[in-house]
Order: sequence, then C-alpha cells, then structure tokens
Amino acid sequence: MTGARMMIALGAALLLLPTASMMHAQREVSLQPAAPAGWPRWVASWTAALEAPYGSETLPAGALKGMTLRETVHLSLGGNRLQVRLSNLFGEASLVLRNVTVAVPTSARPDGSIVPASWKPVLFGGQPGVTIAPGQEVAGDPLNYNVRPGADLVISLDVTSAPDKQTLHAGARATEFLLAGDHADEASLPGATTNTRWYFLSGVDVEERTAAPVVVAFGDSITDGHGATTDGNDRWTDDLFRRLQAASPTNSVAVVNEGIGGNCVLQVCVGPPATERFQRDVLDVPGAKTVIVLEGINDLGALSRKEPQAAAVHAALVQQMEAAFTKFVADAHAHGIRALGGTLTPWMGSEYYHPDAQAEADRMALNTWIRTSGTFDGVIDFDAAVRDPQRPDHMLPAYDSGDHLHPGPAGYQKMADALNLNLLTGTEPGDIRR
Repeated sequence: MTGARMMIALGAALLLLPTASMMHAQREVSLQPAAPAGWPRWVASWTAALEAPYGSETLPAGALKGMTLRETVHLSLGGNRLQVRLSNLFGEASLVLRNVTVAVPTSARPDGSIVPASWKPVLFGGQPGVTIAPGQEVAGDPLNYNVRPGADLVISLDVTSAPDKQTLHAGARATEFLLAGDHADEASLPGATTNTRWYFLSGVDVEERTAAPVVVAFGDSITDGHGATTDGNDRWTDDLFRRLQAASPTNSVAVVNEGIGGNCVLQVCVGPPATERFQRDVLDVPGAKTVIVLEGINDLGALSRKEPQAAAVHAALVQQMEAAFTKFVADAHAHGIRALGGTLTPWMGSEYYHPDAQAEADRMALNTWIRTSGTFDGVIDFDAAVRDPQRPDHMLPAYDSGDHLHPGPAGYQKMADALNLNLLTGTEPGDIRR
C-alpha cells in the first residue's frame, strides 16, 4: 500500500472510530458483571485465531481429503466436561468430518501417539460426524472428560472432504500429524507426515462452576509466539498462565492466545485486520473478562519498509492506530471486558523491517500514548521489560530470538513477569508502576 493510498484508507476509517470523550463515557460500565444465574457455564480454555491460507501455507487442492489430522492443543483451565469448537470460517465449500476424537498424548513432546484408555469420540447432535457449511463454526456435544489445568489435549479429525481454501492457524508451534485414511481412534500413526499448523480447530471450552475469568491475549507474532520453542509451550501467554496458576488469587484465571503472526491493526497483512477480527477473537470468546492488546509493530514497519514516506503519513498512521485502540477499549467495556494495553517492544536492527529513525519515532509516540493517555484500564510495559538499558531502541540480547524483532523464550518469560497481577483481580485499576 502506497503512502497516498494508506492516508486515504486511514482518513476514511477514522470517521468510523469514536472520539476520546465517547470512549471515556464507555468506561463507566462495570468491568466485573455479576455472574448470571444458571451456573455452570462454558469458558474458553484454549483458542486459535483463524486465518485463510497464504503463500507457503497454501496446500494443493484436495490435499486434506481422506486424511486423519492429529493436532495437539495446550489448555489453560481444566474441568470435568469440555466441548470442542471447529470452524470452516474461510472455506468456500463444506467441510465434512466422518470422525472426531479427543485423547491424552503419551508424552509431553507429541509423537502422534495417544493413551488408548483416554480416547473418546466427539459427537454432534448425538452423531459421530459433522458437515460444516462455508463460513460456519460448530461446537461438539458436551463431553464428560476430566482435564487438568495446563494439560495437553489431542484432537483427531477424520476428514472426508475439505475445501481447497482451508481454515487454519499457521503459527501453531505444535506438531500436527497427517496420515491417509481413518485413524482418529488409533493409538499411534506410524508413517504420518508432520507440520506445525492447526487446521479447523477454533477452541476448546470447559464447563466451569465458578465465574472463572478468561484473559484474551490479542496481537500479532509476538503474542502468537514467533521465536518460542515448537511443542515447548513457552510463549509469553503460556508463561503468564503458569504464573497465574502459582498465585492463589488468580489460579482460576484462563489465558487464551488470539495472536496471528504478521497481523496488522488497520490493513490486510496476514489474517483479517485486528479491527475486523476483534469481535470474533475477543468479544465472542466464552468467559472473556480481560483483553491484553499488543499489536501495531507490523503497521509501523510496513509503512516505510519498501520506500520512505512523508512525516504527515507517519503521523496519520499513529493517529489512526490510537483511534483503533480507543475503539477496542470502548467495545470491550460495552461487553464488560477490562482492556489492558501492551507497549510495543524494541525492534531496531530488525532484519525484516530495517526501521529508520522516523519509524522508531512512531513506535515511541504510540508507546507514550499507550502509557499516558488513560485510554486503557492498565498498561503492561513490555517495552521496558525487554529493552536494552544501554540501547533502549534495541532488545536486550539475552531476550532476543536473534532477529531483533521477536523475543526468544527468556524474553517471553520476562514479558509474562511484567504484568501486575492486581490488574486482573480488579484491585488496582489504571496504569501500572512496577
């Protein structure tokens, strides 16, 4: 997108976003609504932000027809009953599944095998298969199944036919196994091929008998976990959940990850823009009570990655992102959800964006606004957590994955540690000062 086209798009979208006074009026809503009658209820224990295939993620036509997909997800909350949500959001033809099962893996590092005694079928209206129309999502029948907090769950799909345009999450960082034929109920999959995507999985909910709140991490590749360990569950969101589990006031809080690598706030980069997916990926998440917004570095980097832009174009972009974040907060408050803002982490030296002084000034301006505008209910200073004190526009080498844009596992742990847990319990509203 050229600078001129971006300015036109930004200006048009700005007309749709609320003013600061409108947003502050929304802040009068209760962020801790009373639990409704009729507990128990379903709350999200795991989610995936969905996208259409792109580039190297695009499979040949018919590639998944007649295949068994065995996929592992890492839950947050545990429970005695669960339901699996499946999606054909981006499909242009029906997704037909003959068999869907859940099981416990035999080891912490997936090898395609399951504990046979743990195997159970997922039914849909009492039947062992389902057809999901294009653009639709379905939930399996509630299943009596005991899972502990932080457990892995294996979900196997026997695919009769699938649309050529699959619905997936590309950055699973979890090994998926694929084998021709119906093997959903088999203990192992010898000869299976592997990749690191999740296909057709939207979420796993557990039935909760208390008002268990869900924290939704909403962002791009840094939330998605680029630089984390495959099958290691060491994204900052995983580290945050483990930290919450260790503290009695927060050990019933779930953390779900709605990050998409390469995602942008305002324009189509990878996956739907944040402004388009906020409803589905935050407001519609079962049990959501807090959203952590950490996104925008791709918008800033894409602006001048190919050619320099005028200062006015940079200023317009920052203003539009502030307006988008303001609307996120207003929409969250309208749904009884607390909104926390995360500052954008350092990126100088990035081998992908090669940010110049103006792009870095944009990041600093946006971070200053996040910290000081009072728009968010609280601020998590991820920037301060991982930056190099000697070169604050760079990430500290110990926290850097090596590309100078994404943290590695040590950096993700530092990000998880940056959250003041009082912001999740309602005892300390406003900005945090650690």
